Amino acid sequence: MISIRKIFFSLALLLLIIPAVKADDHYKNFKVAVYSRAYETVKMGDNNWIEPIWDEVTRQLKVDKIYLETHRDLLVVDEATLLKAKNFFESRGVKTAGGITLTVNESNNFQTFCYSNPEHRKKIKEIVEFTAKHFDELILDDFFFTTCKCELCIKAKGNRSWTDFRLDLMTKAAKELIIDPAKAVNPNIKVVIKYPNWYDHFQGNGFNLETEPKMFDGIYTGTETRDPSSNQHLQQYLGYSVFRYFNNLKPGKNGGGWVDPGGLTYMDRYAEQLWLTLFAKAPEITLFDIRQLQRPLQKSDRAEWQNTLTTSFNFDEMMKPVANKEGKMVAPTTIARAAGYTFETIDQFIGQLGNPVGVKSYKPFHSLGEDFLQNYMGMIGVPMDIVPEFPENEPIVFLTEQAKSDPEIMAKIKKQLLSGKDIMITSGFLKAMQDKVNDIVELRVTDQKASVKEFVAGWGAHSYSDHAMLIPQIRYNTNDSWEVVSALDGTNGWPIVHRADYAKGKLYVLTIPENVIDLYHLPVDVLTRIKEILTPNMPAVLEAPGYTSLFVYDNNTLIVESFADETRQVKLQLADAFSKARNLVSGEEFLGEKKEYPQRRKPSIIKSIINLELKPHSFVVLQLEK
Repeated sequence: MISIRKIFFSLALLLLIIPAVKADDHYKNFKVAVYSRAYETVKMGDNNWIEPIWDEVTRQLKVDKIYLETHRDLLVVDEATLLKAKNFFESRGVKTAGGITLTVNESNNFQTFCYSNPEHRKKIKEIVEFTAKHFDELILDDFFFTTCKCELCIKAKGNRSWTDFRLDLMTKAAKELIIDPAKAVNPNIKVVIKYPNWYDHFQGNGFNLETEPKMFDGIYTGTETRDPSSNQHLQQYLGYSVFRYFNNLKPGKNGGGWVDPGGLTYMDRYAEQLWLTLFAKAPEITLFDIRQLQRPLQKSDRAEWQNTLTTSFNFDEMMKPVANKEGKMVAPTTIARAAGYTFETIDQFIGQLGNPVGVKSYKPFHSLGEDFLQNYMGMIGVPMDIVPEFPENEPIVFLTEQAKSDPEIMAKIKKQLLSGKDIMITSGFLKAMQDKVNDIVELRVTDQKASVKEFVAGWGAHSYSDHAMLIPQIRYNTNDSWEVVSALDGTNGWPIVHRADYAKGKLYVLTIPENVIDLYHLPVDVLTRIKEILTPNMPAVLEAPGYTSLFVYDNNTLIVESFADETRQVKLQLADAFSKARNLVSGEEFLGEKKEYPQRRKPSIIKSIINLELKPHSFVVLQLEK
């Protein structure tokens, strides 16, 4: 029998071996992980290579975990090197997890494995079993999908569409090649799938958001949006909304957000991706990858507006010296410091924010239409929350063309309206479903377009866009339904926001310009009216031009952020319960100014208004108060 004395002696010895981790080695409100590709992991058998790199990264950034990739592009890290790498990081108090990227040749148009090929399937299973043997957590990087159209896939597809074939193929592959083999080797392993950012097109390549989140132990979110002018054209707001959407797919099991500096044009853009991920309340953020974190800081990283303005990302503050392991203060050297500085900034206040809330937008599984439109809405100041099931208890639901994929959608719309709640549909949804919408109100999207730049909201003053935009012309029966906001060309006009009564509810139609980016160029009073309709229960409405977002939390805190390249003045229209606000970072207080809002045939409404100045690519964090 083992004596109590020996047990205590063993525990004491273990405590001496395990490195002490100080509280200040971590951020208070979230974890940070670094990802290492197989190309870098394979070099970690040599401590002389990894030690100076890791010392420099962690001098500038606090790290809790590292994902050690075992495979990418047919490169498999040997067992001895992998074990040495694990020991290096664990001896420094850093948690380790396994990573796998299932590419054959990433540089060849992201060539993935063929899941119809028996040899490829065997290789995948071997890679998974090897990784599961050495880690209690395994994450799949972006590439668990297929674009293969080899003869084997063509034969296996048969008469099905490529989408249907691939959805079925990858669901089976998830079980047969990933989850079951990993659990057989290590029953305690947590198997996580990381999804990229282009969610509206997943189904075409086999990512199955209907089946896979239920199968895997966890999911992870690619929140990188890079330069929105690049070939993906992803709007900055997506970095926030995609995490919230995936969290709704598997509540509480969305492990974190994943950012890389690809397409970096200036350091603010990198920082924006990081803080938007945290605004979404991601519990962990992964930095891809250890190689890119070594990229030297450059003069060109400073955006032009930072030469004269102090923004939320203060380049000069970031460049202040940081202590090395000898305690000597040394200037930052790499992009790791940009991440570290951003995290220190956000960690000061993110714990004071509640849970994010937004306008529910129903996206059925595998749906297409008006791609990524919710993110454009987020960029005009509508807090968005994409959900995979129709939300029945919301005062208003926002439906894009994607909702047409639900065969029961019209019944759900009618039920919402009959219960006295509202619906806003887009012109894209109306065009796809107008024969069925006609059972509620007789509207029609014609094939004709209008070029407009003049607008009027109700009976208010006319306002103008900075350039003309094309919109679809919607026809309706006068007095059966009516325009709330109109677009004008001389004496002719067409609806931008239209309203029809049905039982106790209201059906609104939002006209989307032919070029969706023109949403950003609608006048402020038009954007404000759209937001007032969509956010009746929000604590505030943002009166601001496009490229300005509002993030709202359930404890009456909020963030106002500008993505514009110039300083702008914006207003925050407070709900009746509030009259002032306090800046959670600076402590500055804002007392609301009373403003009268005329109503047609009704008494004017008096609201408290807070005036804010937003520097380029900056945000303000507020607590609303009575």
